[in-house]
Amino acid sequence: MRPKTPFNAWSLIRGGLSRQQFWQPQWRKAGPKGSYDVVIVGGGGHGVATAYYLAEHHGITNVAVLEKGWIGGGNTGRNTTVVRSNYFYPESAAFYDFSLQQYEQLSRELEYNIMFSARGNWILAHDPHQRDRMRHSGAAMRLNAVDAEFHEREAVYENIPGLNPAPRHPVFGGLFQPRAGTARHDAVAWAYARAANARGVDIIEQCEVTGISVEGGRVRGVETSRGTIGCGKLALAVAGHSTELARLAGIDLPIRSFALQAFVTEPVKPCLDTVVMSPATGAYVSQTDKGELVLGAGLDLYVSYAQRGNLPWMERAAQGLVDMFPQFSRLRFLRQWAGICDVTPDSSPIIDESEVVGMHLNCGWGTGGFKAIPAGGVCLAHHLATGIVHPLARFASLARFASGHLVDEAGAAGIAH
Repeated sequence: MRPKTPFNAWSLIRGGLSRQQFWQPQWRKAGPKGSYDVVIVGGGGHGVATAYYLAEHHGITNVAVLEKGWIGGGNTGRNTTVVRSNYFYPESAAFYDFSLQQYEQLSRELEYNIMFSARGNWILAHDPHQRDRMRHSGAAMRLNAVDAEFHEREAVYENIPGLNPAPRHPVFGGLFQPRAGTARHDAVAWAYARAANARGVDIIEQCEVTGISVEGGRVRGVETSRGTIGCGKLALAVAGHSTELARLAGIDLPIRSFALQAFVTEPVKPCLDTVVMSPATGAYVSQTDKGELVLGAGLDLYVSYAQRGNLPWMERAAQGLVDMFPQFSRLRFLRQWAGICDVTPDSSPIIDESEVVGMHLNCGWGTGGFKAIPAGGVCLAHHLATGIVHPLARFASLARFASGHLVDEAGAAGIAH
């Protein structure tokens, strides 16, 4: 079901326009053509962002986005909406901070309110060793031109009202990124899809890819539930299902897929104006504009493609939340879900052309996919259009797994993932 432009009664009265003019689909219900210059598989944030930037930056509009379900119905709509760039290594910091910069002006560019809120992001330090690592990480971020502030325990409590003064895991300090925040996840996907559609891109929902045609080492098209579609170039942006789709072309990716669960509580009055992460418990929390608490914990401990939650992880997230904020202990959970994260050995992404000529990959984001949507779209579109790797994406090559030049953000001071 495609989102609709909301009906505005006041504008109707003032402007004398019909209700139908205020209740239009935000993108055409396109059917597949026989072939396209570029076919993008995956109608999540990265897929529709790539389509938008192909049209907007490179003038390539003979593009189709194929989505087996609905736009934004996969990982884009199944995350905890945090946008940040507190990464350790220069390559990652440059990439994610570029993405954050795009988020900061994306509502204006796309003329669509993505509800970006720069409320800041805290990572708590729970022992002297974590405190030293946070200081080290903050220094690295500032060297990489990313905003970062390390605060001692007293300042943490001054800036996070309601934080438990005597938690099970004591607070020794905290690393704060002021420009970080949250954005409305589905609005990001809708905004890019709407903008891409306006520039001539075909958004094709309910279209599952079942095969990839390769001839002479070059991609030729895809088999779908709605027929065969030819293409000059193919891009896969399907997150946790990247291994399954790549295997259709005979490619084995260095990726494993895990569920990452998220939870939403009943709404309460505004009381938490920032994002708080606790490495010791694995829990993190923010409050939505509606007053609900959005929280999560770490990845499930086993490989899975199931987009559902389970009670043990709900208990772990709840324990972490209550340890930080005991006053939330009586809140009821309203919703629970899981996104499927595609995790590489170094917890850094892949944005590259595969061994099959013309077949490009956008994957391996782990838990960092949502915050990377604008940068991922820009870089993949640039590579598709020019044949040249975008400077920001040079670190995200497939070749690094053979050469050993990994960007191991999983172990970088405990910040990135």
